[in-house]
Amino acid sequence: MFLHGPERVDLVLGNLRRLGVRVALDDFGTGYSSLAYLERYQIDTIKVDQAFVRGLTRRPRSLAVVGTVLRMGKALGLTVVAEGVEEEEQLQALQAAGCSLVQGYLLGRPTEASAITSVLTGHTK
Repeated sequence: MFLHGPERVDLVLGNLRRLGVRVALDDFGTGYSSLAYLERYQIDTIKVDQAFVRGLTRRPRSLAVVGTVLRMGKALGLTVVAEGVEEEEQLQALQAAGCSLVQGYLLGRPTEASAITSVLTGHTK
């Protein structure tokens, strides 16, 4: 959406926010995500790309990148979510870095909408 021009993006995001929609920038740190988006647009959440999470326990630079994104997000008043947490060691490294919101297979597999109530209440079949 950000490639359609800043005026159009401002209009669409403004309309969504008036409806109560919160905006997340997915796969932050890869592809077309940009620091400029955080400064220019009203983003609520950034989701750290799983490529950085995968490397947490093997590459010191991944931990440095994730830690920097966490601090930047906090300074900007953003919610930060780490994507793709699949191993307990990744979760521990994220918690030690100050990340409190994660998603990934370690916590649960994708679930059909019809089954989500049972999953959330702990009444699985």
